[in-house]
Amino acid sequence: MTPHNSATTGTIAKTVLFPGDPERAAWVADAFLENAIEVTHVRGMRGFTGMYQGTSISVMASGMGGPSAGIYSYELFRVYEVDTIIRIGTSGGLQEYIAVGDLVFALTASTDSAWAHQYQLQGTFSPAVSYPLIEAAVRSARDLQVPYHAGMVFSSDLFSDYNALGPDSWKAWARMGALVQDMETYALYSTAAYTGKKALSILTMTDSCVTGKGLEKEQRMSALAPMIRVALQTAINSGAVS
Repeated sequence: MTPHNSATTGTIAKTVLFPGDPERAAWVADAFLENAIEVTHVRGMRGFTGMYQGTSISVMASGMGGPSAGIYSYELFRVYEVDTIIRIGTSGGLQEYIAVGDLVFALTASTDSAWAHQYQLQGTFSPAVSYPLIEAAVRSARDLQVPYHAGMVFSSDLFSDYNALGPDSWKAWARMGALVQDMETYALYSTAAYTGKKALSILTMTDSCVTGKGLEKEQRMSALAPMIRVALQTAINSGAVS
């Protein structure tokens, strides 16, 4: 156990789905996993382990922001010997052609965070997705007929609506090709690289910075179901759960 995770040895699966919201973790466990049990609830960061297509899979909340996701993913990789983390998150759209509800697979993440300074690298670190996972994700999305995009995402320490740089600060990142903005992918990919493990970030575009369109309040959970199905099928197709 750790100060942030009370799960005992062997109760967390080798593959973990990684939403930000603790209640989303509970919803995924209840709606998509069989015989799910809660294995941790420290500081409200709920974690569950259950079965999917005969295979053990866990789902655990990461909390909000890179530092929180980085701490929880590091402990999952190092302390609980997790092999693969698949983030299932929400994001703000930066390109007009990405519709509300579309999925985005993060090939790499740019950031305004100082997260990678801890590695003492003489340069700028650009973490990338684990290739077998992105290959499996594309195949899964196609099989399930779920609209998707793949490319660079921008992980920010600043929530876009509260950004003191102004309401149009996202446009510079959009011009450089960022598809969406989240807060956690950069820290997750960096931690996976540092620990030698595998990670994939799948993001549902829930609110467009370009068009102003977004999910209604009552859709904020149910509209994420296609992403969950793709993430689970990705785990199976990639061999991550074998």
